[in-house]
Amino acid sequence: MRHLILPALLLATSAHASTEEAWAEMRADVAARCRALLPDGAAATIEVNPFGSERFAAALVTVQAGDRVERSICIYDKQTGAAELTTPFD
Repeated sequence: MRHLILPALLLATSAHASTEEAWAEMRADVAARCRALLPDGAAATIEVNPFGSERFAAALVTVQAGDRVERSICIYDKQTGAAELTTPFD
């Protein structure tokens, strides 16, 4: 019976690990890391997907470049915190 109690406790703990505060911190980190990939002073809007996938977070990055608007996706690895920016969509 003891063998079943520990796994049950671990599952219950991990189910509550993703609080709204933790999600908000993750979204703020995604936005900051994505913004850091842009040229200094770029006028950009970063829309972070609320939860992403199991492994990645994603954000839509819209940059005003003169009279053009460029849209890219910023991909953020939740495990490592590394972020990458795709080339702009046509």
